[in-house]
Amino acid sequence: MVTGAASGIGRAIAVLFAAAGAQVSLVDRDRAKLEETAAEIAGGGGGDAAVLPCDVTDAGAVEATFARLRETTGAATILVNSAGIAHVGNLGTTSPEDMDRLYAVNVRGTYLAMRAVLEPMVEARRGVMLNMASTAATSGIADRFAYSMTKGAVRAMTLSMAKDYLAQGIRCNCISPARVHTPFVDGFVAKNYPGREAEKMKELAAAQPIGRMGRVDEVAKLALYLCSDDAGFVTGVDYSIDGGFLNLR
Repeated sequence: MVTGAASGIGRAIAVLFAAAGAQVSLVDRDRAKLEETAAEIAGGGGGDAAVLPCDVTDAGAVEATFARLRETTGAATILVNSAGIAHVGNLGTTSPEDMDRLYAVNVRGTYLAMRAVLEPMVEARRGVMLNMASTAATSGIADRFAYSMTKGAVRAMTLSMAKDYLAQGIRCNCISPARVHTPFVDGFVAKNYPGREAEKMKELAAAQPIGRMGRVDEVAKLALYLCSDDAGFVTGVDYSIDGGFLNLR
């Protein structure tokens, strides 16, 4: 089960997992883009992916969606929480509505999806949960007040979950990317820096000591490892994939 599978990192993860032999279920609000992800998976020989339109902020919708999956293809043994939204603003320019909107998707949505798959994993005494955090969770980044808050919460939930359910055979980790080049970044730059797109893209690339933004396939490959049996000894870890952002600046 991959949330946020309609685009960006979530889509790359879903496509790679399917290519590796996983039976993938795709969750996002955007049915049309989910269908595009499913078509890409089928075209690459990954089989038929289940398309499950769902608003991850809606508790009833999440429970119904995951229940439908259990009835049709069986309970998810792997959950990847990649659904997320961003916001630009500091404390003074971030409204209560901004805070609520980011919390609803990034924190509540992650919590609801984790909760929805928990019981079958506990019963089976096996399962993997992987959440998408960010370097913003542990590093001060200008004008990312609400976003940093939510990703810090995702990191904290991950570590708590890993501790609480270690004895039940469930592993839980998170990935903290620095800036990754996705369609969201392109749209963000076009909206907020009209006429300065090339300049801003260079600035975003230069923020990583390695001199570029990450690629979605690089994050997907790390996700595949962390969800595989090869990572059976790995739990309760926040993995940075950041081009040296945290340690080499």
